[in-house]
Amino acid sequence: MIRKTPLNEIHKKLGARMIEFVGWEMPVQYSGVIEEHNAVRGKAGLFDVSHMGEIQIRGRDALAFVQKITCNDASKLTVGKVQYSALVYPQGTFVDDILVYRISDDEFMLCVNAANTNKDYEWIRNHLNGSVEAVNRSTEYSQIAIQGPLAQEILSSFVNADLTSIGYYRFAMGKVGKWDAIISRTGYTGEDGFEIYSSPESAPDIWNMLYEAGTPKGLKAAGLAARDTLRLEAKMALYGNDIDDTTTVLEADLMFILKMEKGNFIGREALQKQMNEGIKRKLVGFEVTGKGIARHGYQAYAGDRKVGMVTSGTFAPYLQKSIGLIYLPLEMTAVGMEFEIDIRGKRTKAIVVPTPFYKRKK
Repeated sequence: MIRKTPLNEIHKKLGARMIEFVGWEMPVQYSGVIEEHNAVRGKAGLFDVSHMGEIQIRGRDALAFVQKITCNDASKLTVGKVQYSALVYPQGTFVDDILVYRISDDEFMLCVNAANTNKDYEWIRNHLNGSVEAVNRSTEYSQIAIQGPLAQEILSSFVNADLTSIGYYRFAMGKVGKWDAIISRTGYTGEDGFEIYSSPESAPDIWNMLYEAGTPKGLKAAGLAARDTLRLEAKMALYGNDIDDTTTVLEADLMFILKMEKGNFIGREALQKQMNEGIKRKLVGFEVTGKGIARHGYQAYAGDRKVGMVTSGTFAPYLQKSIGLIYLPLEMTAVGMEFEIDIRGKRTKAIVVPTPFYKRKK
């Protein structure tokens, strides 16, 4: 049975085109992906991300356990900080990429991908040891993201916390309107912005407050399609496209979340071996220099040799060019390397470029 977020009726009233996405009925777009995308880059966008999962880890040994199951160094997290990290299989590939929130000395919250919530929870439960417990609290939270240059200005009217004091990848407990919430300065668009975790019953009120206050300033409701083009411009990996249980953290070019010096964790041995031997492929960004848009699944060639498959690809609305991500053999990953992509039976040229494709000015 398809699941619905607490904002389902609001999306339909706003005229959103709804689709099934990993078992949820979600808005893919409202006014159009280009308009929504550019609103986030220039003003603000409002996203329903209530389908994401939240798993609580708590107990005397919570830190040691999080250290064991993630590849980043959770000991660097003080209370109020957030960390991008990953759950990793013993072979060094992804169970999931996640956000780790340090709620207190002995409590963490993991925000996980919607499609992986049950898998992640079972993975975590199967590796529990020591004085620690894991609880899947996904049904107890809604999640709304407001992203863009005006996000702070719009949100600040409704919170009892000083948003200027919440740094990037930090959070505060506060109220949005009358509702208790976790307010974090995170997001997946490449823009400044906030993600608001609150109860399901609070979601319509919070959404309506932000939408009504933000619309005169240029805020747009934004769907899955805009979220995908925004995160790709910022080269933020998408589980299921760019990373999965066949790709390692090193191959995915996510070395910055791999902290070998912290000690043992699940996947460390395989990743150390791969570091010693060297990777054979790496995820890189490319631009299509010929005609056409490279989409997920399109094959890439160097001469007659098949060298990879596009993991993400689109026409970037803000950058006005066709871009994408692809795993290429290591010898082809230098900036400037050229290759071809088969777009609907016709080869077109592409070139490896620096990433992220887009980086906001601070």
